[in-house]
Amino acid sequence: MSATSAITGSDAGLQEQPEVFWDALFRTAKGKEVLAPQLSCPVADSHAHLDMLSHPELALARCAAHGVDFVVSVIDPAEDAHTTYENLKAWEHEALRLLDEWGIHVPTPRVRAIIGCHPHNASRYTAQVEEALIKGASNPLTSAIGEIGLDYHYDLSPRPRQQEVFKRQLALANEMILPVALHIREAHADALSILEQEGMPLAGTLLHCFNLDFETLKPFLKLGCHVAYGGPLTFKKSDELRQAAKQTPVGRIITETDAPYMAPEPLRGTMNSPENTVFTAQRLVDAFGYEGRKAVQLLTQVYENARNFFDRDTSSWQDNPKAIQILLDKAAEVAVGLDNVAAAEVAMGLDQAAPIAAGLDQAAEPTNTLEEMS
Repeated sequence: MSATSAITGSDAGLQEQPEVFWDALFRTAKGKEVLAPQLSCPVADSHAHLDMLSHPELALARCAAHGVDFVVSVIDPAEDAHTTYENLKAWEHEALRLLDEWGIHVPTPRVRAIIGCHPHNASRYTAQVEEALIKGASNPLTSAIGEIGLDYHYDLSPRPRQQEVFKRQLALANEMILPVALHIREAHADALSILEQEGMPLAGTLLHCFNLDFETLKPFLKLGCHVAYGGPLTFKKSDELRQAAKQTPVGRIITETDAPYMAPEPLRGTMNSPENTVFTAQRLVDAFGYEGRKAVQLLTQVYENARNFFDRDTSSWQDNPKAIQILLDKAAEVAVGLDNVAAAEVAMGLDQAAPIAAGLDQAAEPTNTLEEMS
């Protein structure tokens, strides 16, 4: 998201660029070293914006050093449909160099990608954006469509436009035979209604960054959704969320970071990074009250959930150039249809989304932005 990519600089007033330590240690916002949880099984970060990190290669090296051996990188075609695809190999190569420098001889994490137009950017959804989405989705690195959905908290795009773009991307996911990762904020009722009307993606659905109570979660579980828990699970006031996690079927739970946002305790206030998933994983174990063998069994299942959901073979659509071209040919006419919806919004007195910068100006205080914007 454009709203999020500003976090790596100080111009937006969000946060000064933090000092970079080229080692594998964890540090608080004040620079105090933090011991990593000692987990005896691998961990997956199912949602990280690698292209928004100041040093993706450092993040991948730290992931390898701390047992985060699977990472899903999020791409928004309305902003930057190329960086991750073009630079991943270089990031991995540099990460290996860092690991060698540290004397740690393990492979870098396996990385998969998801691509989708975030609801913040729904007003920017054009034929060109859809073409970039389709081309990205056809890349074998890509395993899902996302993050897509509705965000009524910031309303950076008008709600009718968000809804139409959400519906369109659900339809694309079904044609592509790919699962979806949902971003839903203060819009759960409308999102449920759209999912029920449009039909659940046949390849699966993940509710990204869930941070509410179990009553809110239940209808999504009933529809068959997986649920991703990230930094908010560790926050001191998140007792209801931890109870929701404890009531979630273990076969549906996945861990994530949403890096560079919402760093977990005890790293709140820092720029989040995929290696921090280990703190969320440990807090998940604590929420269940497990230790020893039961803790390992829980984390192993959660890890396998992520790999099964995202680390899948290419779909039959991805393997079919003719099917890919059919969707590319449709992109222009679909954009016209969405433009008609936009025109109707204007006629109803609904302005197009304010510039992203204006949305940030109206957001939370700068100290909270890394925790709240996603």
